[in-house]
Amino acid sequence: AAELVGDVAEQHPIDPRRVFVAGLSAGAAMAVILGARYPDVFAAVGAHSGLPLGAAHDVGSAFAAMHGGASVNAAAAMQHSVATIVFHGDQDRTVVVANADAIVGQALGAHSGAALERETLASDDCTRTLYRDTAGRVHIEQWLVHGGAHAWSGGSAAGSHTQPNGPDASA
Repeated sequence: AAELVGDVAEQHPIDPRRVFVAGLSAGAAMAVILGARYPDVFAAVGAHSGLPLGAAHDVGSAFAAMHGGASVNAAAAMQHSVATIVFHGDQDRTVVVANADAIVGQALGAHSGAALERETLASDDCTRTLYRDTAGRVHIEQWLVHGGAHAWSGGSAAGSHTQPNGPDASA
């Protein structure tokens, strides 16, 4: 994936400060891995209903982590801070919401040298938590989608694994 970004950049004028990786479920886990492994390539990570870095190493451990039965390997903690946004439905029966908290925890750990202020905003649709630096820039954002299942929030009704109601995770 990182090589693909390089190939695209050779053929098209892209702003390297605006190269993001995002995914749902296993794709979210892969996005977290890519952001951690290639912070020089990806400016931000979007994880929707996925697993934190180091939560799984095979199919069995992935299923255990999805259901909240696995701990995150501390050695797998993110070493570099990458802007991170995490979405998760509070009614997700496939990947428990504790995994979203773990992704946010890892992202906060990578920002350990920076003082980040936490701000929580709640509505009927979701609870949104922002972590800002002293200049007001958001580095980490977490959206807990009320009533959300294991589906892309705000996605098209024509798509699979999408939930049209709720905040638009793509925006």
